[in-house]
Amino acid sequence: MYDMIPQNNNESWKPNCNPKKETVFLSKKMAACLLAMCVLISSAVGFGGGYLAANLNEKTQNVTQTASASSALVNTALFTGSNLSVAQIAEMNRDTVVEITTETVQTNQMMRQVIQSGAGSGVIVSTDGYIATNHHVIENASKITVRLHNGESYEATLVGTDAKTDIAVIKIKENNLKAATIGSSADLQVGELAVAIGNPLGQLGGTVTDGIISALDRQITIDDTTMTLLQTNAAINPGNSGGGLFNGKGELIGIVNAKSSGEGVEGLGFAIPIDTAKEIIQQLTQYGYVKGRVDLGMSLVDVSNIQMAWIYRVGTPGLYVQNVEQGSNAQKAGFQSGDRIIAIDGTEVSSSSALKQKLDGYQVGDNVTFTISRNGQTAKLSMKLAEYTPSK
Repeated sequence: MYDMIPQNNNESWKPNCNPKKETVFLSKKMAACLLAMCVLISSAVGFGGGYLAANLNEKTQNVTQTASASSALVNTALFTGSNLSVAQIAEMNRDTVVEITTETVQTNQMMRQVIQSGAGSGVIVSTDGYIATNHHVIENASKITVRLHNGESYEATLVGTDAKTDIAVIKIKENNLKAATIGSSADLQVGELAVAIGNPLGQLGGTVTDGIISALDRQITIDDTTMTLLQTNAAINPGNSGGGLFNGKGELIGIVNAKSSGEGVEGLGFAIPIDTAKEIIQQLTQYGYVKGRVDLGMSLVDVSNIQMAWIYRVGTPGLYVQNVEQGSNAQKAGFQSGDRIIAIDGTEVSSSSALKQKLDGYQVGDNVTFTISRNGQTAKLSMKLAEYTPSK
């Protein structure tokens, strides 16, 4: 940047059209002295001018280098968006992330009921006890226990859950909790700082790992559901599910929900963007469910091979109706346990994942025609899609 000095335009300079001529006579001695003085003055001016120019050039270079370094630091800070250290982010959020343990009643191969335990993480989203986690962390849980960073434990109640986005909300009876500051995942850039806090292995609550945002808008398929997720190289392990992913300002930018595992696979963790999770959390908190979700009114099972077909006593692999809910639109449409679903509105479907993808193009209230096979006969059943509510 240059400073501009204004010029004085009040004075007017004009040439002298009639200069007065004067004659000057010099002796040879005076002329020689005058010539010597001119040489000395010229040398001094030349040396001084050279020194001054060099000095000014050195100062200009120093100023330019300093400005360039400052500009680089500013650009780096703007690019990374980080103005807190990892230690500061951890300190800021250690009380906002909780440990979750669950108990689920399951039936084993001997037809005996056993209690299966599970573990995960959660993030406090309001000071009065609402906690966000993953649907898969608390799915079918008969008991949910929350342990705070200070060591206190509470039994939690399920407020609402959404399998499609893998988000759930639970609540404990406690006030004056520290809630996470909600950020914006839309403002993220690849390469900026990402810090994960959670309960890896279900035994190491409050673990902090750091990395970067590796990618945005990754299309990942989990349990037959395709999700758009953030990718990070911060270490993610079983038990981190439901925990928080934070940016360089300590703001919550994602709910951790998956990692890619396998031989030689490292640094591939995923999180639900907070801009997606926030809306779901609000609806679950307010209504206990997400409005607009389709409820088929029946449970389905994938029979993927001949061995499974033999176990379920059906003639061919495919997508089968396992149970039909009493009073549901599926029952009214005439569905029965054992029906094999062949197509929806003429589009063939042979798995629950294909069915989900097809239904994503419909809304609650739409009429859909299912093609089914029953006892070797093909039939078509028309059904109005109902909205899922937890009362059903």
